[in-house]
Amino acid sequence: MGAESKQRIPEEVMISNLDFSNNRIYFKMRGIVEFFLALIGLIVTLPILLLFCLAIKLESKGPAFFLQERVGLNGRLFHVIKLRSMNENAEVNGAQWALKDDPRVTVIGSFIRKTRIDEIPQLINILKGDMSLIGPRPERPIFTEQFNKEIVGFKNRLVVKPGLTGWAQVNGGYDISPKEKLELDIYYIKNVSFITDMKIIFKTVKVVFTGDGAR
Repeated sequence: MGAESKQRIPEEVMISNLDFSNNRIYFKMRGIVEFFLALIGLIVTLPILLLFCLAIKLESKGPAFFLQERVGLNGRLFHVIKLRSMNENAEVNGAQWALKDDPRVTVIGSFIRKTRIDEIPQLINILKGDMSLIGPRPERPIFTEQFNKEIVGFKNRLVVKPGLTGWAQVNGGYDISPKEKLELDIYYIKNVSFITDMKIIFKTVKVVFTGDGAR
């Protein structure tokens, strides 16, 4: 699925005076649990993945899976794995932010984006250690650099692994600004707890069934 990039994005000052030392042990313990949850999740959802892989291939040309470079822990780049929801040449004119009712999205793609089925392969990223189940949304390098120039401290969110879901994702998703996203991510990093994570999980289930915030 492509070679993992080991390079880091340019850093003038690497992250951080952001203190979350009291939560480091929790993050480490949670990471062990997440590995096994991701493994079980992949096994359980394998029939769904195979079904939609076939549907994607039948509807449009191109691979069923989509790999895209994202920024992870401490600026390390990795390739996020998703089911392809757009036409094969969706970014022929360069990187673009996803729009509401985006014309590049296929019919099958619209459904898997609303239900978040397209994100199930990211469980592989969790198994590889690129991501956590819960954390800030992984951004693309070009947007991370852009937002960091516009918003002081945007890269502070990189002190933890990005997540399949997260506090910002379930409290606005695509409908909030990068500044609001940063504020929500920093709030989560400083106040992470088992109870907060359970709130995020329950809200994520609600999002999956309602399609709120999907693009």
